[in-house]
Amino acid sequence: MPFLYNRGVRLARNLRVTLEMIKWEHSIFALPFALCGAMLAADGWPSPRQVLWIVVAMVTARSAAMAFNRLADASIDAANPRTQTRALPAGQLSSSFVTAFVLIASGLFVLAAWELNRLAFFLSPVALAIVLLYSYTKRFTRWSHLVLGLALGVAPAAAWVAVRGSLDPRILLLTATVTFWVAGFDIFYSCQDFEFDTQYGLHSVPRYFGIAGALWVARLFHLIMVALLVALLLKFALGKVALAGVVIVAILLIYEHSLVSPRDLSKLNAAFFTMNGVISFVFLVFVAADLLLR
Repeated sequence: MPFLYNRGVRLARNLRVTLEMIKWEHSIFALPFALCGAMLAADGWPSPRQVLWIVVAMVTARSAAMAFNRLADASIDAANPRTQTRALPAGQLSSSFVTAFVLIASGLFVLAAWELNRLAFFLSPVALAIVLLYSYTKRFTRWSHLVLGLALGVAPAAAWVAVRGSLDPRILLLTATVTFWVAGFDIFYSCQDFEFDTQYGLHSVPRYFGIAGALWVARLFHLIMVALLVALLLKFALGKVALAGVVIVAILLIYEHSLVSPRDLSKLNAAFFTMNGVISFVFLVFVAADLLLR
């Protein structure tokens, strides 16, 4: 009994450290956009069962991707002063435990896809490949930020498939929206590793364009995002409530960009975590209100 108790305590501790490492609570970034995709597909509320399995799929896919990213980047994190205290380089977790976590989370994602419909199940390996293989892109392209954006951007299209069992090209506008949104704020985040990326030979927009240039690329990406949101409203014939949501999102993006400058990155966490969580939630609320009121 003491042996089983100690194993249980160790397992619980490793799970807690893993969840802290992957920051699972940041699933809120893409989850509201996935729910928007589901609501657009249902033209209102999807069924509670569909919502349940969509949430399970979102959380498990992101958890698998983040844990895999920590595995793939373990040696890089160990060399980077900013990330040396992460669980794997610090020795708080073993690579075998994190690998098992990735496999279990991936299995739960495939199960969620199976519970939704046949097309979702058949496409689940494609979705996993996109979210997992992103981790290697910064080794060979400066545009890895866009690949990360796509990894989150497939969420609303996947949610549409989950509800309809088919894919409508119109929902790809929301996929593109999330892709440019995430790529923009990921460029923000990567600015803090500008010197390390340059020295270590990693590829990123800040490394190639400098921090000032990178911030301009982020602004361009977020401008494209707003334009795509407007196109989305037109394609789905959404009304004034949804348009008000887009206006608020644009204002929040302007404020987000005002927090960061080439000379001052001290408010980067506020711009990256807080504001983007608010932006995704605001958009969901206004799109949901528009669909339900009409």
